[in-house]
Amino acid sequence: MKTVAYGLAAVLLLGGLIFIVGWQGQWGRLVVGLVLWAAAGALVVLAKMQPAQTTLVQKIDLSGDVKLQNLTCRQCGGTLGPKSITVQAGAVFIHCEYCGTAYQLEEEPKW
Repeated sequence: MKTVAYGLAAVLLLGGLIFIVGWQGQWGRLVVGLVLWAAAGALVVLAKMQPAQTTLVQKIDLSGDVKLQNLTCRQCGGTLGPKSITVQAGAVFIHCEYCGTAYQLEEEPKW
């Protein structure tokens, strides 16, 4: 977006320069040239302003009753902490800190 604003400002500056150089005593051309330069300056100032930072909030609606459970490694039975769990490409992966086992967590159907 900044590139487009800078390009348009350059075009406005060039057009304003043409009007100012060719004014030949006609005040209307001088005014148009100065207005084009002012518009180019305003575009440059607006392009330099930082956009407002966007905060993304994701809410998850869980179906049914959800109970907190401790996760344990299926290989050694060690308790898994937050550092043991990662999400990659939408899948949950487990890396046990105790035995070094790594596997993908699979959710089994409840029926």
